[in-house]
Amino acid sequence: MNTLVKNVCLSAAIIGIGAATVQPAFAQSGHPSMNDNKILNIAHRGGSGYAPEHTLASYEVGDEMGGDYIELDLQMTKDGELIAMHDETLDRTTDGSGLVKDYTLKQIKELDAGSWFNDMYPEKAKAEYNGLEVQTLEEVIQHFGKDKHYYIETKSPEVYPGMEEKLLKILDEYNLTRQNGPSSRVIIQSFSEASLQKIHDMDEDIPLVQLIDYKKDATITEAELDHYEEYAVGLGMSFKKIDEEYVEKVRNHDLLIHPYTVLEKEDMKRLIEWGVTGMFTNYPDRLEEVLKEMKKK
Repeated sequence: MNTLVKNVCLSAAIIGIGAATVQPAFAQSGHPSMNDNKILNIAHRGGSGYAPEHTLASYEVGDEMGGDYIELDLQMTKDGELIAMHDETLDRTTDGSGLVKDYTLKQIKELDAGSWFNDMYPEKAKAEYNGLEVQTLEEVIQHFGKDKHYYIETKSPEVYPGMEEKLLKILDEYNLTRQNGPSSRVIIQSFSEASLQKIHDMDEDIPLVQLIDYKKDATITEAELDHYEEYAVGLGMSFKKIDEEYVEKVRNHDLLIHPYTVLEKEDMKRLIEWGVTGMFTNYPDRLEEVLKEMKKK
């Protein structure tokens, strides 16, 4: 890992609540997460507690509610376009069915990616959610601009040969990997170490976060942490699997720790007290409220 990039990312997530405060080395960069009293508020699939996930409506809500990063899961269409969607299949979040990889972007654009939310959550339904389109990565970047921050996951990269090359090409075209020098406006995460290693080989200055799927309570060895340090700046895992000792162990290796997906304020408070450096939430407004409440104490 490029040392300068790692230092930037680490200073970007130093917590002044429940942990020792360290002055960030690159505070002059304007990065929203470089305040020493702030942890990363990552709007999970946008403000997906309030709007259909991975739509512009959801991303806008997440941004308005204080999300530091717009989080995108990536799938790839039959004709090689990267789209914002969590599942490999269309069934759950559109009125289509089948595998994303079996459809062209044009075909997927004809689908309704919003009505399912109104049907599932009638108390949160809005007429404007009906008929929302699936968005491409480029469309999201074009909509929000290169001054925003993007937390991107390569989903099922083994299913989509060339996904990493396509992703880096788009990021490069929009100058997102060179913004403010090494302090990229993008973090890339994946459960696939092979995918992250491939990205690291192509551009070692892009901050990477290794996602870990623990079937039981999380445990981690010094050897594993040493290994992750070789290519990643941080780790992500279910907040339900970790404890304070785990967080401390990760932080002692100067790795970021961004648990997912935290919905309730009490869980947010506990994680902050343990020393996490950020978290994914469907309710970024709740996390903002918690941070303000804890700052007053």
